[in-house]
Amino acid sequence: MFDKVLVANRGEIAIRIMKACQELDIETVAVYSDADEDAKHVRFADEAKHVGGSKAKESYLDQEALLNAAVDANADAIHPGYGFLAESEEFAVYIEESACAWVGPPSEVMGAFGEKTRARDIMANADVPVVPGTTKAVTDAEAVHAFGDEHGYPVAIKAAGGGGGRGFRIVEEPEEAESQLRDASREADAYFDNPDVYLERFLEDPKHIEVQILADEHGNVRHFGERDCSIQRRQQKLVEESPSPVLDEETREEICDAARRGAAAADYVNAGTVEFLYEDGEFYFIETNARIQVEHPVTELRTGVDLVKWQLRIAAGEELDFAQEDVDTHAAAMEFRINAEDPDNDFTPLPGTLSTYDPPRGIGIRVDDGVDEADTIAPFYDSMFAKFVVYGEDREEVLARARRVFDEATVEGIPTTMPFHRDLLEDDVFLENRHTTKYVDRMRNDDET
Repeated sequence: MFDKVLVANRGEIAIRIMKACQELDIETVAVYSDADEDAKHVRFADEAKHVGGSKAKESYLDQEALLNAAVDANADAIHPGYGFLAESEEFAVYIEESACAWVGPPSEVMGAFGEKTRARDIMANADVPVVPGTTKAVTDAEAVHAFGDEHGYPVAIKAAGGGGGRGFRIVEEPEEAESQLRDASREADAYFDNPDVYLERFLEDPKHIEVQILADEHGNVRHFGERDCSIQRRQQKLVEESPSPVLDEETREEICDAARRGAAAADYVNAGTVEFLYEDGEFYFIETNARIQVEHPVTELRTGVDLVKWQLRIAAGEELDFAQEDVDTHAAAMEFRINAEDPDNDFTPLPGTLSTYDPPRGIGIRVDDGVDEADTIAPFYDSMFAKFVVYGEDREEVLARARRVFDEATVEGIPTTMPFHRDLLEDDVFLENRHTTKYVDRMRNDDET
C-alpha cells in the first residue's frame, strides 16, 4: 500500500479521498490555488502544496505543477478525484511515466472511453445496446440532415471528448443543423480541447440510469447496483437515488450485467460508472465515466463498500477479494447536491461567504462537504460545496427523512439549491416517479411563461 498520496483536487471530494487515506494509514498532501489557501481541504490534509493562481488553468489544471508538488512532497501516488484532470488521458500518461502511481483507470482505457465514438464501438462489440448514432466525427450540416432523415428529429449533437452537458446541442429541425453544429463544436473545443462532435438519436423522455463498477488488474469486475440520476437541469445532475424506482428486477439485472460485460471487454481497471438512458422499457449505453463519481456515496450507503478505499487498493495492485454474489445492495439512498446557485434565477451560480453553515445530523444522513462556517465559496470553480445523502429502509423512509433534513439544515450568506430540493420533496411528479431527465427544465420553463 502507498505511504503518501497527493490529492489533485479540492473541496469535498479531496476531503473524501483524504478520509479514506487516513483509514488506510496513508499520509495525504493537498494542493491549493491562491483562492484556496485557507480552504477546508488544505486544513484537513497532513501537508499542502501551493500550485498556482486562482483560475483552474493556473493551478488545478497545471499538470507540471501538480506532479512537481507530488515529487516535492515525496508522494508515491496521485488521486485526481473527479472533474479537473480526472478523465484526462494526457495527465494519466504524464503520471504513469513518473515515479508516482496513478489512482484511476489506465491511460489507454481512459482514452478509449474518453473518445465517445470509440466507447460506443467497444460497448456494441460487447453486445451492450447503444443509442443509434455516428461512430466518426461530424463536421458538416449535410451529415446532420442525413442522420435526421434516417432516424428522425430531434438529433443530439454531443462532444466526442467529454460530457457533463458541455458541447451538447439539440437539432429540432434541419434549418438549425449548421448553427447548432458550430456551437457544439466550439464549446467542445473550449472545455475539452477537442472540437470533435458526433450524432445520436435524441430520446424524448428518458430516465438516466448508471451502474457503479470496480475492476482490478487481475481481470475481476464487480458491479454495485444502479443509480437513477434523472433529476437534472441542463444535463447537470441535482439528485441521485438508488435503487431506481422505475426498474423491475429483470431489467435491473440486465443493465448491471451489461455494465460488467462492457467494462470487462475494455480491460477496465479501477472505479468507473457506465451510464445508460432508459425509455419505454429499453436501455441504451451513452458513456462511461472513468473516475469516481460525485454520487458515489449513494452506492456506498447501500452496499457498505468503501469505493475510494478500493480505488487505492486496486491502484496498489490488490485483487478484489469478494465475488459478485457477495455484493449486497439493500435499503435505499438519495443524494442532494447543495450548490451555491439561485434556483429561482435559472440556477445562476452566486458564490460568497457562508455566514451560517449548520448541516443536518442524526440517523439516516451522511454529509460530504468542502466547507465550514465562515468559509467563502470561490467564483472560480464548481458551485457545489456539499452533498446531503439520506438513506433508509425504502424510498418512502428516505423521502420522509429528507424532508426532516431540509427542515433542519441552515445555510445563510449565499443562495443555494436547498429551496429547490424542499419543493421537489413535495412534488407529485417526483414522488410518483413520473419525472424524466427533461422534467426540471420543463418545469422551470413553465414557471417563466
